[in-house]
Amino acid sequence: MKQLWLYIWRNWQLYVLLLGPVAYFLIFKYGPMYGILIAFQDFNLFKGVLGSPWVGFDVFREVFSMSAFYKALRNTFMLNLADLLFSFPAPILLALMLNEVSRARFKKWTQTLLYLPHFLSWVIIGGIMLQVFATNTGIVNLLLGHLGIDPIPFLTNKYNWLVTYLAVGIWQSAGWGTIIYLAAIAGINSELYEAASVDGAGRIRKMWSITLPGIRPTIVVLLILKIGEIVQIGFDRPYVIGNVSVLDFSEVISTFVYKTGVQTANFSLATAVGLFQALVGIVLLLASNRIAKKITGNGVF
Repeated sequence: MKQLWLYIWRNWQLYVLLLGPVAYFLIFKYGPMYGILIAFQDFNLFKGVLGSPWVGFDVFREVFSMSAFYKALRNTFMLNLADLLFSFPAPILLALMLNEVSRARFKKWTQTLLYLPHFLSWVIIGGIMLQVFATNTGIVNLLLGHLGIDPIPFLTNKYNWLVTYLAVGIWQSAGWGTIIYLAAIAGINSELYEAASVDGAGRIRKMWSITLPGIRPTIVVLLILKIGEIVQIGFDRPYVIGNVSVLDFSEVISTFVYKTGVQTANFSLATAVGLFQALVGIVLLLASNRIAKKITGNGVF
């Protein structure tokens, strides 16, 4: 203990610098966590957390008895799994292809154009989608009409909506994710490529045998984090892109919480659903991390 205090005393400047971030997390991240108590209360806004009556697990029983909750949970899993299958590999493929581009100027412009959609809010993207994919007035269907093809209900048929939802998600996020993989590729020893070229390896062989193994730890870490969030989904994307015609697919946990918990001021229910999501997310994160460490030797922790 004496040595520990001596070590801290010698490096007190570093610990002073650490005080700011620690205080931030304690005040703004851990402090508000007491709010999860209202998941076990019949919360009254005027009585507050300390004055509201305790109801045990009654709120959770109410949530798990609602068919709308299971529908939202199913859609959340479905959309996130589809994103995992189609959106997750997209930045990896883009990074591999961009890495093979030799013209630096073209590569820079392409990369800039690819990650620009990341800076657009989902409200703006929703407006663009209406202009492009609306059944009667969208640019795509107007062009199809000129070609004598019947309009396609991209936004009002649930199966077409699902494809559109995934495609727009890839367009919005793939470019930004590519930056992470390009940074990982930049860290690979260039002598490996030179040695492979001497051995007669082509671009595909070098990509398969050097680049992919080189970025494997990054892929594994991001995959684990993605699996940990599989029961959670952002509010903006399904809410903005969704509509009444596709509620069977677009109603997810976040929109369910907003409509059932927030709009009706049922804060206990909204908190209970949020706590359920957090617990399932932790279990999935720990399980995927354990599996990844056993298979690849890499993990988040």
